[in-house]
Amino acid sequence: MTPEKRAEREDQIAKAAYALLEERGYGGVSMLMIARQAHASNETLYRWYGDKAGLFRALVARNAAEVTETLTAGLAQDAPFAETMERFGTQLLTLLLGDRAVALNRAAAADATGALGAALSAAGRESVLPILAKLLERERAAGRLAFDDATDSVTDSAQLYLALLIGDRQVRRIIGRTGAPSPAEARRLSARALARYLQLSAPGRSGPRA
Repeated sequence: MTPEKRAEREDQIAKAAYALLEERGYGGVSMLMIARQAHASNETLYRWYGDKAGLFRALVARNAAEVTETLTAGLAQDAPFAETMERFGTQLLTLLLGDRAVALNRAAAADATGALGAALSAAGRESVLPILAKLLERERAAGRLAFDDATDSVTDSAQLYLALLIGDRQVRRIIGRTGAPSPAEARRLSARALARYLQLSAPGRSGPRA
């Protein structure tokens, strides 16, 4: 199978999985159901993903790929911090408040086994946070950010930024109290969160504390 054909088949599988997830919830979905809806073989799904949890972990990782790539590129290329962060914040808000992430989180909340929630955390926040912390540490080492030298303070600072960016928007989106932001709104919110974070973490100020 060519890479192009596999990517097309993965798109079909993702579309089927999300449709069934919204209709039946995580516990009500099986690999066979997804295979049938995607017009794929059950054997292919098991070969590619291992099991249902593996499939949904792959979907979460696929959703988060653009976000993690932005941070990784910012580290590797020593790109301007503000440019990297504004792009990252815009992408993260668009991802977290998008229809697919909302469907995953609603299903995870209703999943008594906790399997989907664990997959969301592992492939999402737990993957993004360490890369963000490395970027912030680079800026601190260069004297452009300042925060405590206490254990895990870099992680604390990363969590502060995420709190400023996301706030209660994800929860409000999941419970249906707000819609997905427009691209322009996501960019505005990202720029505002970064400005507030920089004010709190500027050299000469005491940074975020645990």
